[in-house]
Amino acid sequence: MAATPHLRPAPGSIPRDPGVYRFRDAAGQVIYVGKAKNLRARLSSYFRDFAGLHPRTQQMVSTAADVDWTVVGTEVEALQLEYSWIKQYDPRFNVKYRDDKSYPYLAVTLNEEFPRVQVMRGAKRRGVRYFGPYSHAWAIRETVDLMLRVFPVRTCSAGVFRGARNSGRPCLLGYIGKCAAPCVGKATPEEHRALVEDFCSFLAGDTGRFIRGLEARMAEAAQEMEYERAARIRDDIGALRAALEKQAVVLPDSTDCDVIAMADDQLEAAVQIFHVRGGRIRGQRGYVVDKVTDAGPDELMETFLGQLYGGAEEAADEDGGTGGAVPREVLVSDAPADTGAVASWLSGLRGSTVDVRVPRRGDKRDLMETVAKNAREALARHKTHRAGDLSTRGRALNEVQEALDLPEAPLRIECYDISNLQGEHVVASMVVFEDGLARKSEYRRFSIRGSGEGGAEQHDVAAMYEVIKRRFTRYLEESARAGEVARMGESGDHGDRPAGDAPPPGKFAYPPNLVVVDGARPQAEAARRALEELGIEDIAVCGLAKRLEEVWLPDDEDPVILPRTGEGLYLLQRVRDEAHRFAVAYHRQKRAKALTGSKLDDLPGLGPTRRTALIKEFGSVKRLASATAEEIAAVPGIGPKLAEAVHAHLTGEPAGGGGRGDGAPAQQGTDGGGDT
Repeated sequence: MAATPHLRPAPGSIPRDPGVYRFRDAAGQVIYVGKAKNLRARLSSYFRDFAGLHPRTQQMVSTAADVDWTVVGTEVEALQLEYSWIKQYDPRFNVKYRDDKSYPYLAVTLNEEFPRVQVMRGAKRRGVRYFGPYSHAWAIRETVDLMLRVFPVRTCSAGVFRGARNSGRPCLLGYIGKCAAPCVGKATPEEHRALVEDFCSFLAGDTGRFIRGLEARMAEAAQEMEYERAARIRDDIGALRAALEKQAVVLPDSTDCDVIAMADDQLEAAVQIFHVRGGRIRGQRGYVVDKVTDAGPDELMETFLGQLYGGAEEAADEDGGTGGAVPREVLVSDAPADTGAVASWLSGLRGSTVDVRVPRRGDKRDLMETVAKNAREALARHKTHRAGDLSTRGRALNEVQEALDLPEAPLRIECYDISNLQGEHVVASMVVFEDGLARKSEYRRFSIRGSGEGGAEQHDVAAMYEVIKRRFTRYLEESARAGEVARMGESGDHGDRPAGDAPPPGKFAYPPNLVVVDGARPQAEAARRALEELGIEDIAVCGLAKRLEEVWLPDDEDPVILPRTGEGLYLLQRVRDEAHRFAVAYHRQKRAKALTGSKLDDLPGLGPTRRTALIKEFGSVKRLASATAEEIAAVPGIGPKLAEAVHAHLTGEPAGGGGRGDGAPAQQGTDGGGDT
């Protein structure tokens, strides 16, 4: 295996300035993004000693068909542009840190009129303030339950809140004093929001102010001999202190920092991060990553910081959370490759100086050792759970390549499945696996426009032919557009290209190495016929039949039998089963919509309010269809023109003159048969 000869840029054509570079494959897809202080030195290293590169780097360079770059002014700009491109292109050879579990957060929905406190997982939302992450959801609920004595904020769902507002009776928490009951007007929006802001301030570390205030009120109540009130305040102070005790004090009260440690081996790395706010550990989180290059701990740490804090600017309104907000100090086990540039970038995101350093002594060094121990244990656990996973995926792809006699391992596999119920609501799914892993952002679904005549098998075959032809027609169209853009933008000088030099790739821009269809030889032949009619001959096709798990090729009368215990068959089964799941989910969605809908749903200009008014007046669509245009027009909100359109739509008569004129025929509803 050798480096691609035409990929190497001409000697002297690469500038020595800082910048960001992109490797692309033959289809134009960005497969790797990197940055460099000196572009010439960095890019030359990929071609100078190919045999000495890391195996995954060799694979990346061999897969690449082109490389371009963008020159920037400073290393900080290079860091920002690298993060932007990685987020935009999601290159498969770049390091991708992923959570080793889904951690719960304590979230406060500040974007609502009456903010709610709740447990949340998954992607962060704009306008929501996050605290954590926590190891367990029950730990959040215990903390919130203690704090509701002092800060009785809303915790109920939207449905419960609406029910209480409509009935005029608060829920149980409102009766026992653990909710201010804004649903029934016991607290105004301003009063409730003030409670929420105090709740957030306490969680953010401003604890002393509230405890001192409660102690002063307790002393005042005792002085006035209001002992019951003093006792209640005493219990409130105890609840807040109990909530604080659940968070370990590790550093002085004024310390806000993230402590990040990494443990790695030749194949993988694990990162643990402790979020310290007000000297207390407010949350802990772990990440794992497959090492796709020979990057050392310094480069891995720099990449991790970019991904961890990269969303801070986009979520500036979430300044109380962790994981996106930038603290005053970032303590790391390994200094980033360019500490100065990273510190400058983080300072820009925070709006004030951020110190990025490796602690050498004292309490911070002791805490770093604890975090590092957690990282080593997390890596050991991960390797236990995923033992042989990388090699297993590689073995599966190699087995598929050998069984189907493919020229190369199918790094991108697309699988298609048809779902219907006795020919009704026919839909198709397309799922994508890259490097043996599902790539859900590339999934697509189709409403079949017309699947021909005949029995169930002919129906499925015709539908498979249609969906394959539609998908690859779109691919050819988008490839042609991309080619036009590339020809218009050719200048011969990569260094002068702006960062946004091309439109983002379309939904169907990248071809697969292998197309798998759910079915036997007829379905595989239909897929091959669709590709041949479009002039596409370099994409392999096979079918996987459910009954005996046989692999069918379009040109062979006998199936290919893969070992039942082999990784190759297991990979094809997972791809097929995922396509089936995705297709069935879409089919059920369409069927449910059809069962709960009516002929009125397809009429343009008739919204939900007017549909409701018509059904309320006539009782059913059948009675509405038997009414005259004049009777329909008598319904409040329905004018003569719309009444004629409704009458024509339900009866099939031309619109105009109460169904007797010469207007245009009623517009027929469609199933939205485009790609979604």
